[in-house]
Amino acid sequence: MTELSKIKSQLHLKCLEIATSKVSDLKKIINITQEAANNETKSSAGDKHETGRAMAQLETEKLSKQLSEALKIEQVLTQINPNSEHKKIGLGSLITTNNGTFYLSASLGKVEIDKSVFYIISPASPIGKLLLTKKEKESFSFNGKNYVIETIV
Repeated sequence: MTELSKIKSQLHLKCLEIATSKVSDLKKIINITQEAANNETKSSAGDKHETGRAMAQLETEKLSKQLSEALKIEQVLTQINPNSEHKKIGLGSLITTNNGTFYLSASLGKVEIDKSVFYIISPASPIGKLLLTKKEKESFSFNGKNYVIETIV
């Protein structure tokens, strides 16, 4: 297993950890919000009661949407085999360029492993769309920067 393959496996595990943690945190917050709304029902009366319940309901809906997105990210990550090798860029590729290293999986932002920075991006993101199906030594431009693909794992 090459060094980049090891890093790719570590990145994948880190991404799963981030996604699972986010799902767990959101579920806890939703439960707390729902409990607060239920307690509001028991202890309040009149307009104040209705306003409190409506606000709690709106917060629960917002959190539920965030949970749905986090579950989608988690699902995408579980479908990726981090041990697969890629000749051209696709879901699960680790791409080294002259301007950074990208892991094409889900939108999780910047992740640091062994003091190296990796950008965890979705294939649906603007740069992800540019990367899809490219091969080593190909180039592209994004936000006024020129990128050359050095390696794909």
